Amino acid sequence: MVAESSSQFNIHDAKTNLSRIIERVERGEEIIISRAGTPVAKVVPLSRAVHRTARGSLRGKLVMAPDWDSREVNDAIAGDFGTAP
Repeated sequence: MVAESSSQFNIHDAKTNLSRIIERVERGEEIIISRAGTPVAKVVPLSRAVHRTARGSLRGKLVMAPDWDSREVNDAIAGDFGTAP
């Protein structure tokens, strides 16, 4: 796999080495894909939406209103979904 120092690949090399490029991106690198020497795309790592490590990892981070499970709140939610009693 031939890459320039800026982690730039032409389209042919990117197609040929996609698995290796993805491995590098998973390690945090950003890769530029070029067509005829002109950058056209950037492959970047995705951030995980939730960084939970174990059950209970949100303990102490969530705040719920005292009436979160009251009959009134449940009826209002049911009404929002068209299933009110």
